[in-house]
Amino acid sequence: MQSAAQVALAERANELFHSIVVETEPSSMEAESIRGLRTRIMAQHVREGRRALTVCTPTQDTGCSFVASNLAVALAQIGIKTALVDADLRNPAISEMFGLTEDSPGLTDYLSDERIGLEGVLQTTERANLSIVTAGAIAQNPQELLSSARFKLFVDQMLREFDLTIFDSSPTNSCTDAQRVATISGYSLVVARRHKSFMKDVKVLTELLRADRSVVVGTVLNDY
Repeated sequence: MQSAAQVALAERANELFHSIVVETEPSSMEAESIRGLRTRIMAQHVREGRRALTVCTPTQDTGCSFVASNLAVALAQIGIKTALVDADLRNPAISEMFGLTEDSPGLTDYLSDERIGLEGVLQTTERANLSIVTAGAIAQNPQELLSSARFKLFVDQMLREFDLTIFDSSPTNSCTDAQRVATISGYSLVVARRHKSFMKDVKVLTELLRADRSVVVGTVLNDY
């Protein structure tokens, strides 16, 4: 049986992982950590002309979407023209985090229907410099969609339109979707969670990403 403290901590983690803390709690430790990650990404990624990054995790409930979303907002806050793409076509979270309608066309719709162009899936927000592509309709064949030539076309278009495109992705213990996205984007960031993620899983994921020719730029450890 969980103690009251454990329950409170679990509730805090759940609340945290659905928050844009760089806006709602800008002086918090979590927001400061995101800004530190932003500085590193700016110095070692954006300034080198690398224009895409897939945020990956070996398992569920590590805060992958939290990192992707907060990093995207933090980059937009300093004038980087940023796009956030929900490439988790199995269990998407980005639309909920930003309060966007799930009825609007998203990545699944773009990949499934050649009549839909990039402008049909890009959603602007009240935040300057930030655009979002939600997952759209839940895909019945996500792996096939992400392995298609049209996904490669989508990524190429995003690279031309934005200074940096961040892709949220599915946990790799359940499918290989994230590896495909990371291969096409070229660069990846691995998210783990203290007391939940196993180091061997993180190591295996890192090795798989590198084998698939995705450059792993670093690892983020969530502390909840």
